[in-house]
Amino acid sequence: MSRNPLADDVWRTMAAFVIDNRDSWKRAAIEQAGLPFSRIRILRRLGRRPMTVKELAQAATIDAPAATVAVNDLESRGLVVRQVDPANRRCKVVSLTDAGRALVDTIDTVDDPAPDVLAALEADDLAALKRILTALCAK
Repeated sequence: MSRNPLADDVWRTMAAFVIDNRDSWKRAAIEQAGLPFSRIRILRRLGRRPMTVKELAQAATIDAPAATVAVNDLESRGLVVRQVDPANRRCKVVSLTDAGRALVDTIDTVDDPAPDVLAALEADDLAALKRILTALCAK
């Protein structure tokens, strides 16, 4: 795969913008869930699909031992459950419990308004950005 310097620059700029403007949402999500953000990130990943601990570690960008500690904590809270993977009986798959799904739904309702600088863009610019992001998410 060849590198595209412009795409790399756009990616870094977009990532920095989002990271720099999510602090208030993170604080509100932590307060609502009563969990550290590292646990919230794991729950949200599991909200997409059940995963092995190894897959979960990769998806949450943490190492396997940290993922195990997090899963143990979430399991003790009744938010996740481990079950034998029917495709590979040596592995266990982690999935959300009903309480875990309910908590993810609650986290997803935490208000996350656009930063003022984004909200101030012209409607045409916002519509173009929305089209681009929708196309990226569809791939």
